[in-house]
Amino acid sequence: MSLTRHLVPAYAQMLRALSGWLDKAHAHHGAEAGGPMSWRLAPDMLPLASQIRFACLQAQEATYRLRGEPLPHALDDLARAGREAGERPGSLDEARDCIADTLARLEALAPQALDGGVDAPVTIELPGLTFDMVGESYARDWALPQFYFHLMTAYAILRHHGVPLGKADYVPHMFGYLRTGPGA
Repeated sequence: MSLTRHLVPAYAQMLRALSGWLDKAHAHHGAEAGGPMSWRLAPDMLPLASQIRFACLQAQEATYRLRGEPLPHALDDLARAGREAGERPGSLDEARDCIADTLARLEALAPQALDGGVDAPVTIELPGLTFDMVGESYARDWALPQFYFHLMTAYAILRHHGVPLGKADYVPHMFGYLRTGPGA
């Protein structure tokens, strides 16, 4: 299995979709008071700003863990910004910049950058919990599910607040496979 060919395109295409969702949020709601970045799906959930930052964090974190590299301090800063987004949600432009930075980091990876991590040990430490796995199970059971959790929560928050999103917005990359012409 090529983790690079599996993860990087999935992260990139969905982050591009997320950026498009933010464009629609801006077009639909403009700069209303409080702004879309402070929207929540439920009172006890983190706001849209957190979901975006955590989606970017998950995509970047996986690239370091699967290369066996220590996580840079910039990812600690991104995690902290995600946790503190209720007080400092930032703007749609800042969210787009965060996405663009993550996309640039993904695009800078070598074609097989993550592949050596398939069988490498990966440890996830959370308060009171430690998970030991190898790269393949980390990618399948943690990295992608965490990324998609925050991505889908962002989608749900935007839909909940009236942003006109649909399936085509969720998977715009699929139009590259669309059959056209006679017999379509």
